[in-house]
Amino acid sequence: MNIIHAIGIDGARHADGTVVVIDVLRSFTVSAYALAGGARECRLVKTVNEARELAIATPGSVLCAEEDALPVDGIPISNSPTAITAIDLKGKVLIQRSTAGTQVTAAVTGGDIFAASLVVARATAQACLSGNRDTLTLIASADHPEDHACARYIEALVTGEQADVEELLEPLRASERYRRARSGMWPGFPSTDLDLALAADRFDFAMPVTRELRYLSVVAAKASSAAS
Repeated sequence: MNIIHAIGIDGARHADGTVVVIDVLRSFTVSAYALAGGARECRLVKTVNEARELAIATPGSVLCAEEDALPVDGIPISNSPTAITAIDLKGKVLIQRSTAGTQVTAAVTGGDIFAASLVVARATAQACLSGNRDTLTLIASADHPEDHACARYIEALVTGEQADVEELLEPLRASERYRRARSGMWPGFPSTDLDLALAADRFDFAMPVTRELRYLSVVAAKASSAAS
């Protein structure tokens, strides 16, 4: 399998084959915890206005949004897995808008798409191996160390190589951004988000993405069904 690493929207626009869009902190970690908590679907949109409008039009929906990694006025749930695990999502639809993950996923024009983060990394790799594409494009939704670490970890799982997740995450833990998040002083970013986001392989499902008219749909799927 030909494995390509890319970053951001430009990388998404040129992506080919099976495409994995990675957002560890925190969009696709939020998606994973929502689906594990019983949400039937996550719907991704590009703007806050689209998110609000879709929430109004979607019975049983819960709205989750941030702008520039900060909470949005009037939307109580930011891009926080801690907040997501604290609410009952059984049978509901989570509508998501984020600065990186949802934007980059929307920029992918072809191929089979998966949303991914560390908590679903192994299941995502298995889904990629179960597919019939010769090329795998791993996109870090932002040029952040945790997204690159997740991409390298998924690559290792796909190629059968050994990878130490803790070692891969050392650049993140050495960063000022990590220290800020760990301090608990980042609005809408409780320090517990880090622990939830960095729990590699916590869930056994991949998150395939399909295009609908007004949004991108993300669901939980075991590896065999995710690749079918």
